[in-house]
Amino acid sequence: MKRNSILSYIGIICISLVFKGCAPMLSQKTENSSVPESYNNVQDTVNTAEVSWMKFFTDTSLIALIDTALQNNQELNITLQEIIIAENEVQARKGEYLPFVNLKMGAGAEKVGEFTRNGAVEENLDIKSGKEFPEPLPDYLISANVSWEVDIWKKLRNAKKAAALRYLSTIEGKNFIVTKLIAEISSSYYELMALDNMLEVVKKYIEIQKNALKTVKLQKEAAKATELAVRKFEAEVLKNQSYQYNIEQKITETENRINFLVGRFPQPVQRNSQGYNDLVPDTIHAGLPSQLLTNRPDIKQAELELAAAKLDVKVARARFYPSLDIVAGVGYQAFDLKYLIRTPESILYNLAGELAVPLINRNAIKATYNNANAKQIQAVYNYERTVLNAYIEVVNKLSKISNLGKNYDLKAKQVQALTQSITIADNLFKSARADYLEVLMTQRDALEAKMELIETKVQQMNAMVNIYQALGGGWKSIM
Repeated sequence: MKRNSILSYIGIICISLVFKGCAPMLSQKTENSSVPESYNNVQDTVNTAEVSWMKFFTDTSLIALIDTALQNNQELNITLQEIIIAENEVQARKGEYLPFVNLKMGAGAEKVGEFTRNGAVEENLDIKSGKEFPEPLPDYLISANVSWEVDIWKKLRNAKKAAALRYLSTIEGKNFIVTKLIAEISSSYYELMALDNMLEVVKKYIEIQKNALKTVKLQKEAAKATELAVRKFEAEVLKNQSYQYNIEQKITETENRINFLVGRFPQPVQRNSQGYNDLVPDTIHAGLPSQLLTNRPDIKQAELELAAAKLDVKVARARFYPSLDIVAGVGYQAFDLKYLIRTPESILYNLAGELAVPLINRNAIKATYNNANAKQIQAVYNYERTVLNAYIEVVNKLSKISNLGKNYDLKAKQVQALTQSITIADNLFKSARADYLEVLMTQRDALEAKMELIETKVQQMNAMVNIYQALGGGWKSIM
């Protein structure tokens, strides 16, 4: 008897191994995580990404806005709920490979026909000596039942691990949104300061042009200028007054963009725009490209998604193999409550095992396996693309910071020269040694140059913010 049992077990194992060998094998792509050793042959072990955003930014108004946004921003709060959902999914997957235990309680009554097998049995049997079956027959039951899928091929455990990796990836996704949110608020804040300065410059030039218009009118009265000159100066004043309202509208829109990111209804944004042109971008230390793999949340998220996709392939492949289910139960059952908990007469129990093997019509399993493998390859390409994009972003932004610095220095000299030329042109015009067109063009060039200088400054500040984000800075301070 014992020998037959051993042979039966050996037979089951052999059958399982045969079906395991019948599962198809698909080629899997391996990711390439190598990056260049440096940025433009510059070695720098210090990395600005390691600095928390509260130390990276020094403007107290900006810090307050970021801090409020990290509490109230709707997109960030939605992502936090995604983390909770992913955490619950881990718990659900964990429960799948543990035994399911149910408590069952029931009561009922049954009347069978006399001309049936059950009726004939009841007619000829007594429950106890001298005690017939009552009619109808009550039935009372209380039992505990256990069902368990034995995770032979680690299908359920790998599914749980994949869910855990996706939970971690949602955390990295949240970190990426944090870096993005900090960058968006900071860029909008510097843009708002730039618009304030543009508005101040336009108002100043409107006053200059109004004074020039008065001079032209006086010269016309003295027959030293024509009506054409008067109209030209009037048109220039009106043009810049119109430009002033355009800037004011941009200020309103930029303020409300910040309010939206902060998660509040429109209200004035506290800021100090004085000395905006004196702002100097912080020195950026890019560190080593390999540090991107640990500092960039989007790279870490792609890496975790790839690891989860690899486990999905294992889970899908395990569906080709036999599954072993064990069912057991124990409890009490009787026709009368006074006999329900009598031992051992009312005890019932069962124990069964089931080995199920997918045999016919395995197309659905094959399709699931092929899809899992294709998604794993997609995850590889997505990871490699994310790494490549991160490196190129840093290189481009480092180059932009360098070129913007040179650009700003030249623009500042241009503004200085044109500002001086306004006074020169005005004096020459008053002494009839220059015509009105030279004055107009000088004022127009000076205004455009100052606007470009302010725009270059905001590009400098935004480049500083963007390289901080590109290096992976901004999220570590809230962990």
